[in-house]
Amino acid sequence: MNRTDNMRPERPTIIGNIPKLPAKWATVVMPFILSGLMSGIISLINMLRNLGWSDGFMNLWFHNWMISWAFAFPIVLMLLPLVRKLTARLVDLSDSNGPK
Repeated sequence: MNRTDNMRPERPTIIGNIPKLPAKWATVVMPFILSGLMSGIISLINMLRNLGWSDGFMNLWFHNWMISWAFAFPIVLMLLPLVRKLTARLVDLSDSNGPK
């Protein structure tokens, strides 16, 4: 190990030695997680209302959730710029620190 190896800052990790993604990936990771949670919750509620709890419900729900998520994620990515523009029209973003 040479001297420059000792001076390099340690990169933050998620679990074990798996490094965190760079900050630029937040624009993809956040919609990915949000679309997954929303499509999962909505599909669960809709299936429970329409079918009720039954044998094989979890497998059927998981299958339907994955299909919903496959559509939800790209839709969220496409609509996100429009939602940001609409939000900027409705919200004063000049004070990004929030209320004091």
